[in-house]
Amino acid sequence: MAGQRHARRTRRAAIRRTAGLGLAALLLVSGCTAAPDRADTTLRGIQETLDDRANAVLRHDLDGYLAALDPAAATLRARQRKEFDQLEDVPLSTWEYRIKGVRHQGTRAVADTELRYRFAGYDSAPVTTSRTLELRADGGRWYVTSDRAGTGSSQQLWQQGDVQVVRGSRSLVLGVGQDGRHLRALAAAADRAVPAVSAAWPSKWIRRVVVLVPSSVEAMGRLLGAPAAGYRGIAAVTTGERGPSGASSADRVIVNPDAYAALGEFGRRVVLTHETTHVATRAHTSAATPMWLSEGFADWAAYRGVGRSAGESAPDLRDAVRGGDVPAELPSDEEFAFGGDAKALARAYEGGWLACELIADRWGEEALTAFYTSVGGAEHRDGSVERALGEVLGTTLQEFTSLWRDYLHERLD
Repeated sequence: MAGQRHARRTRRAAIRRTAGLGLAALLLVSGCTAAPDRADTTLRGIQETLDDRANAVLRHDLDGYLAALDPAAATLRARQRKEFDQLEDVPLSTWEYRIKGVRHQGTRAVADTELRYRFAGYDSAPVTTSRTLELRADGGRWYVTSDRAGTGSSQQLWQQGDVQVVRGSRSLVLGVGQDGRHLRALAAAADRAVPAVSAAWPSKWIRRVVVLVPSSVEAMGRLLGAPAAGYRGIAAVTTGERGPSGASSADRVIVNPDAYAALGEFGRRVVLTHETTHVATRAHTSAATPMWLSEGFADWAAYRGVGRSAGESAPDLRDAVRGGDVPAELPSDEEFAFGGDAKALARAYEGGWLACELIADRWGEEALTAFYTSVGGAEHRDGSVERALGEVLGTTLQEFTSLWRDYLHERLD
């Protein structure tokens, strides 16, 4: 289904990772009878090989990159050569491997690693993805014999094909299998989304956005590590993580090329502004933030100042209210799940948007951003909304819900 509904049917996929510990503390020796100093030597040798490989990526040194691979592993070398070529235009500022654990027996080892990289000028912290490497020792050096994704890890864009790169004034767009004109148009739209989001969210954020455009919804699913069926008709999602002490890190807006192409100009504008809002608010979005607030605020920023009526922007909830079916409670997180009733999902997004509209109308836009920040800053979900309602808005959840239900009648009847 195309149109405004798809523009609202977006998703923030939060990815949380554990910070690295010291290498020595993480050395896991399985089936190894070597003394501790031998184990440390093994770890250092493997790390040296991985450091050489990482440096070769940053220097665009193919020979150096392949030198870390087992000379006898012809299939691996051919695959890695292709991946290296596909990575050529990606603007990397850092690339490193951190060993999380090693299991070794004699001249063979398996290293669980964390690949960490940043895009130059866009990432305030690294993207992390797990890789499991098999290695063998020969002549005092360790060589990689196998390189595969770690458990639960998703694909990277350059593993799907040659990456095309378009730089906007405030955006970086990377695509695979896409027409260059399409990528340039998307960069222009993302450039327009950034100031629109900054106007709605004046708090500090990076004020730049990275957009990934895979070749298909199936490829999109592989980037997200999830079945593609859950994203059909979904124009875009945002992935990212909340760093230590609330610091945001590297967010990615991932576009479903088919669903995005089906939207009109207005729908595309809403999609990119909505997703860019998730990038801006990442540092203040936590497990304490309910979906109605995070998705509702993103829609509020996207629809802010567009001159559309509430009925035009919330058609499914409008029809329900006019039919006498007014929701009794604010939308639950479960109502934002994909794969179910599309109209129920749309009503959840629309209800969250109008809850944020209510706050902005009654208490002001500064109060809305303060409320969002207060909820996200709570340690736990339980009581986070109630506390912020009392401290920031001077109301209770029961009173706010009643006001919201009246507001639905006022705006949609």
